[in-house]
Amino acid sequence: MKILPIHPEIKEYLKKRNLGGKFEKQKKLFEQNPFCPSLKTELLKPPKMRIWSFRIDRKYRAILIFREKDTIEIIDVNDHYQ
Repeated sequence: MKILPIHPEIKEYLKKRNLGGKFEKQKKLFEQNPFCPSLKTELLKPPKMRIWSFRIDRKYRAILIFREKDTIEIIDVNDHYQ
């Protein structure tokens, strides 16, 4: 799985919340196996939008879209509870 470069605003968001290390770990896991159970990868609603998420930790999620069958773009990182 190929992940397109992360937007600078997302990098800044991760840095401000001290999530850089956790994010990189989960991103590498996603590259190896996008549906690893610990990532809790899921298709968000409405499904026709084809937006997915995977877990960074219990609180934060990476939001992504598939650009091609084996290429994704992370479009956001957010607090799952807000």
